[in-house]
Amino acid sequence: MTSALPAPTPRSVLVTGGNRGIGLATARHLAAQGHRVAVTYRSSPPDGLLAVQCDVTSSEDVDRAFREVEAAQGPVEVLVSNAGITDDGLLLRMSEESFTSVVDTNLTAAYRVAKRASRSMLKNRFGRLVFVSSVVGLSGSAGQVNYAASKSGLVGLSRSVARELGSRGITSNVVAPGYVDTDMTAELPADRREELLRAVPLGRTASADEIAAVIGFLASDGAAYVTGAVLPVDGGLGMGH
Repeated sequence: MTSALPAPTPRSVLVTGGNRGIGLATARHLAAQGHRVAVTYRSSPPDGLLAVQCDVTSSEDVDRAFREVEAAQGPVEVLVSNAGITDDGLLLRMSEESFTSVVDTNLTAAYRVAKRASRSMLKNRFGRLVFVSSVVGLSGSAGQVNYAASKSGLVGLSRSVARELGSRGITSNVVAPGYVDTDMTAELPADRREELLRAVPLGRTASADEIAAVIGFLASDGAAYVTGAVLPVDGGLGMGH
């Protein structure tokens, strides 16, 4: 006879970019597990969650958002850095502003929120940092030089943080989703969607809930000995990377 698993320890959680897609699915997944969950958003807050308006490209906005969350539900113990944008284009046609804006939102912002979250994590000798990357960051993608560079950079950032903060009980990991049904991928042309599906060994897209479940594991007590990892959730699309 097996014993029941212990209930998760309730934590204070912040999910950036948590108003839709993977971020919203993750926030709802963690809230359903009993955690106190807040999300950041730019323009439209989701229902049923503590929502804090925040432009992650602004250090001042990030600090204000953290202070609001800390006042409402305590120091952030689990950070899911998910906010991100795309601005696709071929290298020779891509403006420098397009490149730097994507890197600032997807990569530099991850540094901003991780640095801010680590203050209380270090003090409390506990923390879970989860960075949402992409299979594109590992395999590359034509027309996405800026996006791929930003998502690849998260791997080096996370692994460096894992080495710096591991002795204080703080883990740092990356989730690398593949082709997920979200508002962002819904905008792809039909022929591009079919091309992507043909490359996925499982032959289908992922739901945002499937990505959220993996993030939920990395945020859990059961993942206390997992750090510096890159977990692909891509149906086999990036196999070998």
